[in-house]
Amino acid sequence: MLLTTMLSVLFSEQGIMIGIFIATLFGLIKFQQYPERVFAFSILACLVTSLVNTDEFLNNAVNPGLVTLLLLITCSFALERTSFLRNVSTKLITQGKKRSYIRVLLSSAFASAILNNTAVVATLITPIKNNKFINPGKLLLPLSYAAILGGTLTLVGTSTNLIVNSMVIDNGMPSLQFFDFTLIGLAALFACLLVLILQLKALPKSEIKNQDNADYFVEAEVQADSKLIGKTIEENGLRNLESFFLVEIIRSGYLISPVARDEHLQAGDKLIFTGDISKVLVLQQFDGLTLYAEKDGLLRDNLTEVLVKPGATIIGLNLKQASFRARFDAAVVAIRREGSTISGKLGDLVLQSGDFLVLAVGNDFASRSNLTKNFFVLSGVKPENMLSGGRNNYSLFGFLAAIGCSIAFNITLLKALMFYLAGLFVFKCLSLNEVKRRFPLELWLIVAGALTLSTGLENSGVAQLIASGVQNGLNGHSVFVAFVAIYLITLLLTEIITNNAAAALIFPIAYNMALGLGVDPLPFIMAVAFAASGSFISPYGYQTNIMVYNAGNYKLKDFLRVGTPVSITYSLVVISMIPMVFPF
Repeated sequence: MLLTTMLSVLFSEQGIMIGIFIATLFGLIKFQQYPERVFAFSILACLVTSLVNTDEFLNNAVNPGLVTLLLLITCSFALERTSFLRNVSTKLITQGKKRSYIRVLLSSAFASAILNNTAVVATLITPIKNNKFINPGKLLLPLSYAAILGGTLTLVGTSTNLIVNSMVIDNGMPSLQFFDFTLIGLAALFACLLVLILQLKALPKSEIKNQDNADYFVEAEVQADSKLIGKTIEENGLRNLESFFLVEIIRSGYLISPVARDEHLQAGDKLIFTGDISKVLVLQQFDGLTLYAEKDGLLRDNLTEVLVKPGATIIGLNLKQASFRARFDAAVVAIRREGSTISGKLGDLVLQSGDFLVLAVGNDFASRSNLTKNFFVLSGVKPENMLSGGRNNYSLFGFLAAIGCSIAFNITLLKALMFYLAGLFVFKCLSLNEVKRRFPLELWLIVAGALTLSTGLENSGVAQLIASGVQNGLNGHSVFVAFVAIYLITLLLTEIITNNAAAALIFPIAYNMALGLGVDPLPFIMAVAFAASGSFISPYGYQTNIMVYNAGNYKLKDFLRVGTPVSITYSLVVISMIPMVFPF
């Protein structure tokens, strides 16, 4: 009888839905790099089991909050190409160290309140690393934290807030307002910045500036008619170059390292140098020595430095497979990977997120619409598709006007962004081809999957079970206990899986828990939003953490030592402030 009862519960709608939810959670932990695939399978599972019908799924797929999020990301493609962040970055760091430190953190925080914080951090990494006044190790980690904190200031500051808002709308509640997050976010921002300032001495010093040039990896091949053939490294003058050091030779598939002074060169040898990339043309002075990029017939003095973006289509491909000439009208001159040593043939190196590349670019490079999908352009020749003049001004001030109209007038952010996006196309600040190439399909799947799970929980009756179970379990106990539990669970999942996935997964539990307790769901919703953005301890919980982790040559213990006090401070402020601003 007991077995029959257990089986009937297991194969009931509630049992199946709980199984799908648990499987989704474990899938997100197991496959952290592919949350969109996990949520896609969750959607299919809900549809196959008829817990969600196709009409409900389609309604979730075009949820107004989700469409607003997609529009905001699309509009950010143009904002990334404005001169705003680059102009700001040149004025942040001066001889006054304390003032510079505060300027960098506050500027990155407030810029992240309205702009994509990943783009903010990417733009500021190079100026910080090249500055002469403050060690980069003292700034890069706080930069990431400031960008995360800045994202919590407004509705559009981080995709997490917009994901939560899409689920709020899906549950029939009024949309969150632009400044609903601001008071709590400001309190957390200034409290955490104070903690960072007090920990300034604890931040590690990085010798990045001196190593920056030496880390570039350059390949040159000895041609069959070269006069270098048959002579030693010493005789050819390749041993004591002022700007480059010969680290290895690849000969017929074999690696020679270290390279001895009396090593004789042969035709077809691939010489691997590290050194100052700005002096790369010194290698053309050697007869019959051809750079890797010259195989594509591109000029070597037409150089542009780029950073491979997270999510770029070329990640996981080696340079041969990536077909740079066909894709970008460019060829790779050199590569640098922060925090690790590169070895082997340039063409066989597998590209990773965060790799720095120096490209020899052709005439068509600037017009390629897939550049911004794959790279942040850092220095060198400025591509023509960077916005300037009127287009630059419209992209920035038009966005601010769209946000302002949604705040000051009875206009939804969705409608304001639609008009702004139309203007981007009219003024040629954005192309349809670029939108098609960079459409955030992964994020759409995550949010649509989360909304579908929420619908399934509601349809199956699991949401009601959660509500009644919480009501009975906390009978006589403080609602504050449940509120804190939701915050801590979301915070833990954020450090384990992605911030967006954590918010999407915990929202339906938090919402139904509030209903079960008979209180306003808004404090619980805010707990999910702020906790999902509170990734300070793990270098892998948030994109900006990953970027500075590599760029600053930090170790995990640096994040634990500096991030733990920040995380505790952030949590205490948020847990204290939310019930004050949004009473139960």
